[in-house]
Amino acid sequence: MAKQADPIQTAAKRIKNAAKTGKPCKPIRDLIKKGDVDAAYAIQTLNTQAWIKEGRRPVGRKIGLTAKSVQSQLGVDQPDYGILYADMEICDGDEINAARIMQPRVEGEVALVLDDDLFDEQLTLVDVLNAVAYALPAIEVVGSRIANWDITITDTIADNASSGLYVLGTKPVCLSEIDLRMCGMVMENKGNQVSVGAGVACLGNPLNAALWLARKMVDVGMPLKAGDVIMSGALGPMAPVAPGDAVEVRIAGLGSVQASFGI
Repeated sequence: MAKQADPIQTAAKRIKNAAKTGKPCKPIRDLIKKGDVDAAYAIQTLNTQAWIKEGRRPVGRKIGLTAKSVQSQLGVDQPDYGILYADMEICDGDEINAARIMQPRVEGEVALVLDDDLFDEQLTLVDVLNAVAYALPAIEVVGSRIANWDITITDTIADNASSGLYVLGTKPVCLSEIDLRMCGMVMENKGNQVSVGAGVACLGNPLNAALWLARKMVDVGMPLKAGDVIMSGALGPMAPVAPGDAVEVRIAGLGSVQASFGI
């Protein structure tokens, strides 16, 4: 009798092949139990291990599903996370080859950069405050390897939280100089407003999202380390982008960051 294929490995290969070929795949939820978040993270981990073996360098984490409305839509009560790699970073103002990302969309976010490790059990908000070196305005270019963004919570987790690229501003701001809960965000595409929001939309405060992530990373044995970048989650609705677009995100107290998309 032929040995039955392992569903976790099959799902990981499906996503990895989509990433390699640039052709979106069907959802992976047919391979695991409905809502099985642990299985979805196991799929993500397999691809993380494969990409690291191929030479990709992890430099932080991204947090997704930080808006309560999106959590309700997907039937979950917590955010999710994915890995940031060095090859995902785009310099402020640089042109992005739109073909690098499947079905791209953009979000305005607060990025946090750590100055200390966060490895203790029972981490507190004070631990996070003490560990953050500075904040930056950021654009996350999300993309889905799943065709037509036909995702549930397990599909997006398995797909590295629908990660794509990220762009950081270049003027670090200390936390003592900004109220991240109240900071307003405006995102424009070629001068037209496409998204507005504020820090309060991100789990009540981007620092709350960072605390959730730090605790989660300790729980799974991958604690955050000094130098890690945290993309803390969207401050407003994401917006689609296409070749020829030029996006600017402005966050009160943090400044602005830009990205353009090549034709």
